[in-house]
Amino acid sequence: MIDGAPKAGSRWRAVEIRDRSADGMFVYAVRSTGIYCRPSCPSRRPRREQVIFFALPEAAEQKGFRPCRRCRPRSVPMRDIRIDTVARVCREIDAQIFTDSANDGETNPGLTLASLSSRAQMSPHQLERAFQKVMGITPKQYADAQRMRRLKAHLKEGDDVTTALYEAGYGSPSRVYERAQAHLGMTPATYGRGGAGMKIRYAIVSSPLGHLLVGATERGISALYLGSSDANLRAALRREYPQAELQSDEAGHAGGLLGRWVKQILSHLRGQEPHLDLPTDVQATAFQQRVWEELRRIPYGTTRTYSEIARAIGRPSAVRAVARACATNPTSVVVPCHRVVRGDGNLAGYRWGIDRKKTLLEKEASLARVERKPA
Repeated sequence: MIDGAPKAGSRWRAVEIRDRSADGMFVYAVRSTGIYCRPSCPSRRPRREQVIFFALPEAAEQKGFRPCRRCRPRSVPMRDIRIDTVARVCREIDAQIFTDSANDGETNPGLTLASLSSRAQMSPHQLERAFQKVMGITPKQYADAQRMRRLKAHLKEGDDVTTALYEAGYGSPSRVYERAQAHLGMTPATYGRGGAGMKIRYAIVSSPLGHLLVGATERGISALYLGSSDANLRAALRREYPQAELQSDEAGHAGGLLGRWVKQILSHLRGQEPHLDLPTDVQATAFQQRVWEELRRIPYGTTRTYSEIARAIGRPSAVRAVARACATNPTSVVVPCHRVVRGDGNLAGYRWGIDRKKTLLEKEASLARVERKPA
């Protein structure tokens, strides 16, 4: 933000006379409307006390202002070379965060200061200094803020917490929970909504793949998580279903339908019951449901690519959306998202750990070969 700088008077004069020659030199935002414009915008002139000046559009958006649809301030290139460079870096950060929703920006090599500065043809120190001068924050702080803004938007749209996390570019839920209190004022689960009206009983048992949490309603499996500790699994369930009524069942002593389902899942993981067919009860979008139904059609011991799944559901261009649906599947194993791989055969990511995915696929392939052998 550059309000109050020595040239603020001349900037306000440019707004007053709608000076086209000032376009690309700065933008101005109006507190009362929450919108920012270029100096020549033909819209009604605001009162001076309502106006804030910014060096570039991204700086205005960082403060929560929206671009004017009439003058389209983002369409005008910035004239100052330093400011234009910072604007390009901002757009590059945005693209890297938003293009790959399953990518954790803190480990993304394209978002390191060294990588960004190299592409901007500046030293890391020069870029960071220019960025702080124009934006008031560092490139890393800008990336964090953009990711958090995207998370808030998806939570407000009603996405469940896990979907919102991946849509915002968080590769690990723990990343956002570390910052949630400061940025949201509450946990993402409280900020969003999920599982309202559901009553879920759950049990945690030991399995060939570590700790196993199975949660279910009377209608079907609502959660199947794999992890290294009971506490982490319970926390994951609460994040997934923040508004649901959760009832713990002592590990290994679950009765009724839940108990039977837990036994079937354990038999499946031990290779004793290859063809697992259990009902599910989850809250999902129509697209997610289509993807998950297709995943259940993948034969035991085989895999499919994300592209093949996209074509199978009649959405060949929705490969990335298919990947997100796999990443946000709350009923792993029952809905076998581990059977989906990249086109080059790479296992890609897995919510419960790439090693578990590899183990599952190797065991299934081995048992399938045994089943196919002639008697």
